[in-house]
Amino acid sequence: MPLDAQPPRRRGTVGHPYSPLNLRLVLATFGLVSSVVFAVLFFRAGLPLPAWAFVFLAAVAVVDLVVVQRRRHARGGHHSLFE
Repeated sequence: MPLDAQPPRRRGTVGHPYSPLNLRLVLATFGLVSSVVFAVLFFRAGLPLPAWAFVFLAAVAVVDLVVVQRRRHARGGHHSLFE
């Protein structure tokens, strides 16, 4: 998938792209924080299998955060969460 500011045939213009990147950023951050909290709780409770599952989900959230930030940077302009 290209890292362009806006996929072809989508709403928006080059100057004002219509993209859910801000929502993905918030949701990935929430997923990362909650996954880390649950992983710590499960490790402390002595349940390693669900804990490692949450560690995996946290890693997925980190990858999503990196991809979203790269796309936001490729979009250019200001990086306000409330665009």
